Amino acid sequence: MTENDITVYGANWCPDCRRSKLFLGDHRIPYKWVDIEEDSAAQRFITDKNGGSRIIPTIVFRDGSFLVEPTNAELAAKLGLKTEAKRTHYDLIVIGGGPAGLTAALYTAREAIDTLVIEMSAFGGQTAGTEKLDNMPGFPEGVAGMEFSIRLRTQAERFGVELLEAQQVDSLSRIGNLHCVSTRDGRRYSARALLLATGSHYRRLGVPGESELMGAGVHFCATCDGPFYKGKRVVVIGGGNSATEESLLLTKFAEHVTILVRGEELTATHLIQEKVLAHPKIEVRWNVEVTEFIGAGSKLNRVKLKNIVSGEEQELAADGAFIFIGLTPNTGFLAKSGVVLDRWGFIVTGQNLLVENSWPQGYEKRHPYMFETSIPGVFAAGDVRDESTKQAVSAAGEGAAAALAIRDYLKQV
Repeated sequence: MTENDITVYGANWCPDCRRSKLFLGDHRIPYKWVDIEEDSAAQRFITDKNGGSRIIPTIVFRDGSFLVEPTNAELAAKLGLKTEAKRTHYDLIVIGGGPAGLTAALYTAREAIDTLVIEMSAFGGQTAGTEKLDNMPGFPEGVAGMEFSIRLRTQAERFGVELLEAQQVDSLSRIGNLHCVSTRDGRRYSARALLLATGSHYRRLGVPGESELMGAGVHFCATCDGPFYKGKRVVVIGGGNSATEESLLLTKFAEHVTILVRGEELTATHLIQEKVLAHPKIEVRWNVEVTEFIGAGSKLNRVKLKNIVSGEEQELAADGAFIFIGLTPNTGFLAKSGVVLDRWGFIVTGQNLLVENSWPQGYEKRHPYMFETSIPGVFAAGDVRDESTKQAVSAAGEGAAAALAIRDYLKQV
């Protein structure tokens, strides 16, 4: 699917437009964005499409069909995304379709373990939104994140893994030895074992204007939204690997990239630092923090900064802002599940469950497996786990190791 296949007509102030754009971006589906407030021909076009009414978003597809103010479920159905499983019970349900979840699934499927993977966004997780993986074994020239994700998904499907997408898990529960998963659309699935591989998402700043301008100048994915800033000026907030890598990607589109760093140095790997600091399109500002995003006409046009050393405040003109300040685990759905989390919200597994020489309930007769959580039969792997390294290659390795532990566990139940 190419950008020309889907055109989204809307306005930057429209919440439903932002939601639809976020849905397409999350699923790595390219689209063309048309702001009707800057295009009178587009206004007439959508008025004609909607019988004289100006309703947004209006999303037009290559075959001429269109959706008006669609829900995410309607968009998923139109795009042919599979949102309902074939059955209600499986040997194993994997929640999360990134490198950890898909690797685990292909391993279990090869062992004739009936496996369902449920993913709320794009298969491949954060890897799918990465321009290039340079440190993945077996790819001496590197591999595009999207290509790697497609390969991993195809491999899982070849072994018979059932994949469910655009579906969010709301809660977990237990009935005897069975583990139940409830999804946002009201469906319920059960399994003999679960693997939690939901990964993490980019942390927000929590400053004024951030939520209001989300998708209208404030972004978290340069791969998804960078092409909208051709010839424009953007800022990147953060100093780690994600911030610096995405800054380099943005130079392919933007006229100028300013990296805003709270400290006095970058924390990215040395090689990436060298590339960033030597790039003619990139400027780095040290000891600054963003205190507000300011817009005009529902679009970002300025970023308010504060120097954390001198206290001086200033405003920086910017067409777009990309935030990369760390990760928050996707564990909100576990609030009432009984799965033990650490103080940052990551899932505790294996030997780390031992507290004052006592194991959680259910482990009276055996110790938990390395990747098993506080609930017997529920495992965790990848970025969502407390001691993971937050790297794609290690996430895949954890997925494989967790799959072998799940295989052994299923022999006992």
